[in-house]
Amino acid sequence: MTIKTERVGAWPFSRIGGLAGLGFALIIVGANLILLPADMPLIGAGVDEVVTFFTTKAVPAQLSSACTPAAWLCVVVFGAAAVATIWPRERAAGSAWSLVGFAGLLLQTATFVGVVAIRLALSATSDHTPAATAGLWAMHNALFTLNGVFLATAMLGLSVGGLRTALIPRWHAVLGIVAAAAQFVSASITPMVIDHEGPLGLISFVSWLLWVVWLVAYGIALMRLRPERQPLVA
Repeated sequence: MTIKTERVGAWPFSRIGGLAGLGFALIIVGANLILLPADMPLIGAGVDEVVTFFTTKAVPAQLSSACTPAAWLCVVVFGAAAVATIWPRERAAGSAWSLVGFAGLLLQTATFVGVVAIRLALSATSDHTPAATAGLWAMHNALFTLNGVFLATAMLGLSVGGLRTALIPRWHAVLGIVAAAAQFVSASITPMVIDHEGPLGLISFVSWLLWVVWLVAYGIALMRLRPERQPLVA
């Protein structure tokens, strides 16, 4: 046990951060898979559908929310590892894209705390009158959709920073920038997205899937990084 502990303690921080990135991706996918069979109302769903879900299927929402604290811890460690890897080289070149990306990760985490808090409030409250539910659900939808701008910031910053320091390949950076652009567009049209269910919500969904792929690839890149092969600024 001591030998194994020492080995883990000797891991470079980039490997720990890479594992945290993979853990974050796994947890958020798992949390959504809990909600999927329960028919969690989509953004823009009517109040009656929301009331029905949170009065009859509150348990899946609570189980999904229970996963999120671990996810938030993982994403902060992942972001810190990315910055620790990229920032020293960026600083020498007078750049700070990794800090932009880390700021996006922190802001998206803070915003999603609000999203999860509203879900828990809807699950726990005994007041499911249309007026009370409509207010909470509207706030949930607005925060959920606007959070796209912070996901965009995270992917843009870490994609550009990772590419410039040769931490990630060009295709990975392009994937992140494309997903970031889609998330930014989705956040910019929030009033139209949350007004009612429609195809505009697919922009956020597709870009979220790209975000997960981007995360997994970034986590693997950090895990495979050797101390003697620290990235250089291009």
